[in-house]
Amino acid sequence: MAIASVHRICPEFNPVQVLRRSGRSVLIVGTTGRATAVAKCLLDHSPAWTERFRHEIAAYRAFVRHRPPVRVPRLIAADPENCTLVIERMPGRVAALTRHPVEAPPRADIRAVLDAIRRINAWRPPAGLFGAPLDYASRIARYHELGLFTDRDLGDLQKLLHGLSHAGGRQGMGQFCHGDALLSNILVPPTGPVLVDWEHAGWYLPGYDLATLWTVLGDAPATRRQISQLAQSQGAAARDAFLVNLMLVLTREIRTYETAVQRAMRDGAAAPARPGALSSSEEQRLLLRRLHDDCAMARRAVRAAVGTR
Repeated sequence: MAIASVHRICPEFNPVQVLRRSGRSVLIVGTTGRATAVAKCLLDHSPAWTERFRHEIAAYRAFVRHRPPVRVPRLIAADPENCTLVIERMPGRVAALTRHPVEAPPRADIRAVLDAIRRINAWRPPAGLFGAPLDYASRIARYHELGLFTDRDLGDLQKLLHGLSHAGGRQGMGQFCHGDALLSNILVPPTGPVLVDWEHAGWYLPGYDLATLWTVLGDAPATRRQISQLAQSQGAAARDAFLVNLMLVLTREIRTYETAVQRAMRDGAAAPARPGALSSSEEQRLLLRRLHDDCAMARRAVRAAVGTR
């Protein structure tokens, strides 16, 4: 069915292999003439995922006329109605195979990734081309209702948001972000990083992409310090924006992995692949512990920032 939907918009696509498949989408590597291409088809057509997929198609279409300052795959064909996308396959290896890499990536890769993020964050695409995917006030209130934020968290984050609105409003403080700047969404060929998966692209408070990178680089303390310094180099407003982003990203990750751990406990923990190795559920629990520690550290930084206002 996925291949049939691809052929409707790109008849010359010749499938070669399934690159990745999840319950939500499938990636198929193939060829279009002499070029190598990747077809992405949505399997879960629930409203939220459909909207996200169409947002990604809109981003690739926008890049045809307004090229971003980083390398992105070229759009070949797209069908927003049936949620099918065909783009060129870019050379290079993924910066990290997992969402939270156990080992820190090479320094050269980190330098290249941070440079690419800086360039995309400095880009100012034409007005109206991209929206604001994240409603900060609503997300903060929702996490508070779910018990993920305390009353003190709610008050502190609202104070920082209020201060940021006076520091320049949405236009003055807005920054264009990839929106899902995981290392697994970045290729690092010799010619320079390539960013893929643009389904969350848009305008955020400054530092959202850097907050994402900080969150997933728990085993690279030196890189985390570098990211924090970079995020806060533009003054108090930039620091506050980074901290708000950090609290939201960390809390989202905690919520995601708490659900995963609960599911693993319900279904039975997976056995280790080799003697002495950790099972997937044990790895998730260790990651979850680290995320909670990180969130406590971010919470202290938020309170300190509020105290300086």
